[in-house]
Amino acid sequence: MPKLTVDGIEVEVPAGATVLQACEAAGKEIPRFCYHERLSIAGNCRMCLVEVKPGPPKPQASCALPAADKQEVFTQSPMVKKAREGVMEFLLINHPLDCPICDQGGECDLQDQSVAYGKGQSRFIENKRAVTDKYMGPIVKTTMTRCIQCTRCVRFAEEVSGIEEIGAIYRGENMQITSYLEQAVTSELSGNVVDLCPVGALTSKPYAFEARPWELKKTPGIDVMDAVGTNVRFDSRGRQVLRVLPRINEDVNEEWASDKTRHAVDGLVRRRLDKPFVRRKGKLVEASWQEAFAAIKAAKAGSSVAAIAGDQLDCETMYAAKALLAAMGSSLLEGRQTGMDYDVSSLAAVNFNSSIAGIETADAILLVGSNLRWEAPLINTRVRKAVKRGARVFAIGEELNLTYPVQWLGNDLGLLGKLPEAVTEAFAKAERPALIVGGGALKAGAQGATLALVKPLGLIKQDWNGYNVVHLAAARMGGLMLGYAQKGGIADIVAAAPKLLFLLGADDVDLTAFDKSLKVYVGHHGDAGAAGADVVLPGAAYTEKPGTYVNTEGRVQFSDRAVFPPGDAREDWAILRALSEVLGHKLPFDSLDQLRAAMTAEVPALGVGGLAGYAWSAPKLPAKASGPVGYPIKDFYLTNPIARASDTMQRCSAELLHGQSFAEAAE
Repeated sequence: MPKLTVDGIEVEVPAGATVLQACEAAGKEIPRFCYHERLSIAGNCRMCLVEVKPGPPKPQASCALPAADKQEVFTQSPMVKKAREGVMEFLLINHPLDCPICDQGGECDLQDQSVAYGKGQSRFIENKRAVTDKYMGPIVKTTMTRCIQCTRCVRFAEEVSGIEEIGAIYRGENMQITSYLEQAVTSELSGNVVDLCPVGALTSKPYAFEARPWELKKTPGIDVMDAVGTNVRFDSRGRQVLRVLPRINEDVNEEWASDKTRHAVDGLVRRRLDKPFVRRKGKLVEASWQEAFAAIKAAKAGSSVAAIAGDQLDCETMYAAKALLAAMGSSLLEGRQTGMDYDVSSLAAVNFNSSIAGIETADAILLVGSNLRWEAPLINTRVRKAVKRGARVFAIGEELNLTYPVQWLGNDLGLLGKLPEAVTEAFAKAERPALIVGGGALKAGAQGATLALVKPLGLIKQDWNGYNVVHLAAARMGGLMLGYAQKGGIADIVAAAPKLLFLLGADDVDLTAFDKSLKVYVGHHGDAGAAGADVVLPGAAYTEKPGTYVNTEGRVQFSDRAVFPPGDAREDWAILRALSEVLGHKLPFDSLDQLRAAMTAEVPALGVGGLAGYAWSAPKLPAKASGPVGYPIKDFYLTNPIARASDTMQRCSAELLHGQSFAEAAE
């Protein structure tokens, strides 16, 4: 480990570290535009210049210079100051004076560093270069005259997203960044280039000209668009969330977020339920809360009541519904609304046991019935990192572009009974083998066949459990911890024929099987669930209530309220608490804190952030599986009511998946 001094401060850094990292370890700020911790080193902006002795008598780029023993680094010398002023002067030669109309204003690296390290005036009087804007699709807005050719977006596309559709053309002063054939970028992670861009060349198209950063209230939250549990920040103004940005969490999402996480947010203000409705003479009509509650009470359900939880539900709502049903004498709870019925007697057997961060270290991976790129884009990036480290990936299912080399074994789940020799050999040599079971395998009843491979493939070793299940719903693991699973799945609810059925944000249930039930929808969007209900009670979306969520690896996380629900809508648990009094089964909590105390008393893990830690005990299930895999997600951009209400997601689906073309204004 080399030891060196930075401005007289002695630091020791790991072998292979750069001078820039050594400077940061010493507490010194080094300006940069092209360098990024998660991308390869390019060394093209030259803003990170420092003086190094021994060495040539000129400033050197610290991002690309390896740290060595007995180096003396100077970050504030006159030579460094003059060099940085020169670099900034060159960067600003062609940069337009767009700050008043640029969406990056207020959070722009170029603004900040020109003030901190710039000279204050320019000696250039020549005309500035102009570059035509490029088309990158419905997510990314381009103003390429502002581009400083840092190539962060190019490296992100090549190294993280794996869809190499952004690159540079021409040379020298004429260099331009563009998408392939100037077409829309098709990656599900394309919105991250906006965060990476240090200037205003790439900005968010749906958010264009909406707000300045200092106008926004920033609230930490958890994403519910998939089961990864991406840590996000809700930026709101007044009663509306204007944008969603990722927060850094090395264990979950690093600092990335999928396009659905970022841009489904405009769906929060469209097709919203803001008043109760009651079905009269076949039509839903507006009603008061008292009338809606009276209609539910009139059902006289007794203990013939059931609840189906939707995919985006928080644990507090599920617990309140469970407590209400228990008070009425029922335990008919289900969360797998599309009909899955896999065994949940052991939560470890339906958990992502390697952990999201841990899958990076796997050296042999078998995917079974999983379109990982759509089911969990940020787990897919982790598998891609494992492949870069030398991992081999095999897959059973219909062939897809997962952005890394995959050896496809075929689209027949019968292969689980007799894996090809190449797979068994690779897993025999592997120190950290991993099996990833997707929604397609669970839907086809292949859970037992995958569990039967745990011993033959050596998936469980000391400090390593390689059996992983990828869930599709943010509410799934929390629901399973709270008992939202019947032995036969939703078929058990249908067989019970309840007089009263609560649809807790559940929009994907086949309601034709519940014609004789009074269907009460508690949710936030006028989607399929509300359309088929007899009573509609307007609830709060995930940005409008504090909540507890458990992701696919069993990580318990907490989200805060950014804004309040619209109109007469209320938090879901509060609706159930008010309803319980009308039904004569008053719930024993009057505040969210009291509810959480009761919930954590029943399930202690839900009160402690971090991995829940399920003990491994595989259930004994039939190991037979056969037939082709059917991937559950047919359209990545339209998987839930919020996304379906979003204009941005509708356009992404139409353009990126279905080939529809959209003319720009100038065309």
